[in-house]
Amino acid sequence: MIEKDDGIGVRTYLTAEEAKDFHKLFMLSFIIFTVIAIIAHILVWQWRPWLPGPNGYATPTTTASADAPAPATHS
Repeated sequence: MIEKDDGIGVRTYLTAEEAKDFHKLFMLSFIIFTVIAIIAHILVWQWRPWLPGPNGYATPTTTASADAPAPATHS
């Protein structure tokens, strides 16, 4: 004969208090992991954004450098 379980769903063989403790630990671990992942994504986004800007993925280049001579103009 199958025993009547006062819990809902599949039997876990945990008491209600053990299940609450496990849930607290799981949620705390999940929140810490999520915060670390968000911080990592922000840092990587600052280093190398993964969505293209208006010019696509082209690397920004300067047209005039401080070390380069100015172009000669002929009038």
